[in-house]
Amino acid sequence: MKLTVVGCSPAWPNPGGAQSGYLVDGSGRLLLDCGPGVLARLRERDSWPNVDAIVITHFHLDHWGDLVPWVWGSMYLSSRGDSPSRAALWVPPGGIARLESFGAQLGFPDMFERVFGVHEYQPGVVFTAAGHEVLAARVPHYRLEAYALRVKNEKTLVYSGDSGPSDVLPQLARDADLFICEATLLRGELDGEPRGHLALDEAVAAFEASGAKRLLLTHRPAELPSDGGWEYARDGLELQV
Repeated sequence: MKLTVVGCSPAWPNPGGAQSGYLVDGSGRLLLDCGPGVLARLRERDSWPNVDAIVITHFHLDHWGDLVPWVWGSMYLSSRGDSPSRAALWVPPGGIARLESFGAQLGFPDMFERVFGVHEYQPGVVFTAAGHEVLAARVPHYRLEAYALRVKNEKTLVYSGDSGPSDVLPQLARDADLFICEATLLRGELDGEPRGHLALDEAVAAFEASGAKRLLLTHRPAELPSDGGWEYARDGLELQV
């Protein structure tokens, strides 16, 4: 299993950075989240992204926003007679109706379904995306429904998405080969009610409680230090899991 960090910025982009997008290569090519800047980065590798499936953790713009230009680009290529790949798109419960609502405002209600094979996942139910077994677990993120993901092929990685402190994360990441965990805050300051993100020490504590083999810290603002000898995500980083 190979991981490529396509983008790892928080809700505001770090200088020159793309927002959340993590490409997993194994039996197929699986993209975890698709925030602004991710499509352009993927197009630096291929004329159009060669992705088998996309899984969205939640509907904050920095985690799904580039699905919109993905639709317009796919439709433009199709109008020219090209055949861009039709990726499966997995969204949280109720996500299909939400995409239809976005579509009605941005273009037309079925715009996402015209380009993607759209499916909803359910928490605690394993589903297959791009040949990987994926398990979603709900995590606290303000008052928005949000999920962390456990992705298994020959190896196992866990991606926190956006999460406040929760016992769910170390349980989901139990014995994983790689734990990709957000560390957005400095000292666990109150960023909302309820909280929506982790501080560095909280991310490390979740990793240590999980027994996972490797920690990759992400969603870290450039304004905060990257210290403690831990491994931090950066755009373009490639890891063998």
